[in-house]
Amino acid sequence: MKYIIISFVAVMVAAVAIIKAFSGKANKKENAIIKNADISFFQKLEVKLKKFLSHWQVIALLMVAYDLITTAMSYFLALWFRFDCKFSSISRMYLDAYVKFIPFYIVIVIGVYFATKLYHSVWRFASFGELIRTSVANIITAIIHIVGITIFLERMPISYYLFGAVIQFCFAVAIRFGFRFVLAQRRKIHAADSKKRRNVMLIGAGAAGQLILQDSLSSKELNSKICCIIDDNPNKWGRYMANVPIVGGRNDILVNVKKYDIDSIFFAIPVATAEEKRDILNICKETGCELKILPGIYQLVNNEISIKQMKDVDIEDLLGRDPIKVDMTEIFEFLREKTVLVTGGGGSIGSELCRQIAAHAPKQLIIFEIYENNAYDIEQELRRKYPELNLVVLIGSVRDSRRLDYVFNKYKPDVVYHAAAHKHVPLMETSPCEAIKNNVVGTYKTAKAAMLNGCSRFILISTDKAVNPTNVMGASKRLCEMVVQSMNYISETGKYDLLPSLYAHFESDDEIATDTAVLEFPKKKTEFVAVRFGNVLGSNGSVIPLFKKQIEAGGPITVTHPDIIRYFMTIPEAVSLVLQAGVYAKGGEIFVLDMGEPIKIDTLARNLIKLSGYKPDVDIKIVYTGLRPGEKLFEEKLMAEEGMETTPNHLIHIGKPIPFDRDEFFKELTDLAEISYNNDEAVVEKVAQMVPTFHHE
Repeated sequence: MKYIIISFVAVMVAAVAIIKAFSGKANKKENAIIKNADISFFQKLEVKLKKFLSHWQVIALLMVAYDLITTAMSYFLALWFRFDCKFSSISRMYLDAYVKFIPFYIVIVIGVYFATKLYHSVWRFASFGELIRTSVANIITAIIHIVGITIFLERMPISYYLFGAVIQFCFAVAIRFGFRFVLAQRRKIHAADSKKRRNVMLIGAGAAGQLILQDSLSSKELNSKICCIIDDNPNKWGRYMANVPIVGGRNDILVNVKKYDIDSIFFAIPVATAEEKRDILNICKETGCELKILPGIYQLVNNEISIKQMKDVDIEDLLGRDPIKVDMTEIFEFLREKTVLVTGGGGSIGSELCRQIAAHAPKQLIIFEIYENNAYDIEQELRRKYPELNLVVLIGSVRDSRRLDYVFNKYKPDVVYHAAAHKHVPLMETSPCEAIKNNVVGTYKTAKAAMLNGCSRFILISTDKAVNPTNVMGASKRLCEMVVQSMNYISETGKYDLLPSLYAHFESDDEIATDTAVLEFPKKKTEFVAVRFGNVLGSNGSVIPLFKKQIEAGGPITVTHPDIIRYFMTIPEAVSLVLQAGVYAKGGEIFVLDMGEPIKIDTLARNLIKLSGYKPDVDIKIVYTGLRPGEKLFEEKLMAEEGMETTPNHLIHIGKPIPFDRDEFFKELTDLAEISYNNDEAVVEKVAQMVPTFHHE
């Protein structure tokens, strides 16, 4: 026993020396300061001890002491097990060999552990690397023990060698990885105490639901528990997935939300149709629970199903309409290696156009925008996402003839998407001249520059408000469609002499631009088309951002009329339609999206309140303010005279152009531009004269 005590003391002294060597260099400067400081001996000793025994060093010394004891115990226990756990049965020869060899072996073990840095690891983060080093160290010491005690003292029983090495390894691993386990359990207990666990209902007992369930069980960060599962398949009712009950179908959602005290609902059916998704989510939103949904089926195909992939349910998920399916191959072939110009490229529609165009390998993308902040934002986004993209961002107005002519002459775009426009209905009612200047005159000048500089296609972004318009904005967009149809006629016939020169920022700007361009007579025609769609969810000026701001402010939500309805589509859908129209264009068409059934704005507002976790008319009030100037209860997609033609995409239709006198239209357009630039209030009467379907209220 005395040999063991001596070795214990020797090893502890050696350990202190080694630790001091490790920390001495780092504290050399501090030690010099302490030495020269004007303080008492005991104060100096106290400071030195605090410097010397940092937290990790104390832990290391405790580990050394633990390894001293457990190393001695390991091989004694091995001997004890060999002789049936009876100390009196142990052979004196074997016991003497053990007692003589173990002090030297302890020193060797501590040395090997130091060499393999087992006393310098941060064990609260112990991982596979630490396990490998612990294993290597114990294999080395076991070999040393076998060779040393056999050669110098006595050949021991085979079970002694085997059990001793295994027990020593278990002791070494237990203290090191047990430390991490205890800390992890303490963190879990603390997290459970500091934050109430959230109960979750999972909708979908299919492959996606199973992956979400497995992820929730293995996730250490998720402080939630899936309590029950909903699935419309009756064969699954009453059964279990990972000990979680499948309690019924969609009609059982409300009952089980109360039964299991559900806080969140996860919708995990990526293959559900739009109608199925809408119906189920409409039930879920009545519960007041937090709603999460998988973005799409591609996560399931790519094996990317996890709770982190889930997103909040948006109002778009409640529209109940399948998304527009567009042949992206055709679009890619159309845009590849072409120079594309997007006017109004910083707006909600224009910026999404730029994103999708950038993804289809154009030769060059030109963003033309008057608002520099929007232009900067989309530029930074595209440069970050597509570093190889040939991107040009230009500031300018579509009302500036010289600027437009400079841009078209320098860059020679092949395709133009004209998204620049004033779109806010009430504001255009109070500023009708600005609607004409920017929308009508701006479209004319951009289209004219495109045609005279040999652009292949010009696509106008229009709106369903152009159909039987009751407001200035809608009437101005109808005039834009007439401009596009007239420009297509000029391009086909080559009657460039019919083109008028409209008012510009500077005197004679348009004449200079026209004369310069006509000198280089365009040899190829430009195909002009318009794309007409309804309200875009989330766009600037749409009701969704307004409603969200009103909800954040605590209400009330303002709805103009309880019966007002609108057609809705998402921004990506609108842009896909525009890109597809560029592929289908032959010249003069007005493309129209079949947007399904219209939606009541009142219903939209109530759904948004419920998705935000509130109750309509209880937590958030809804106030009806009356129709605004120029606003009507419903929007139409096509004028009755236009009729319908189909395209390869059954959700995209073509309206037949309404015939009108183009010579007379250009003359009236000249008068309209003059009236608008003179800020004459008679501009509305002139618009009504040019657009027979305009019924201003």
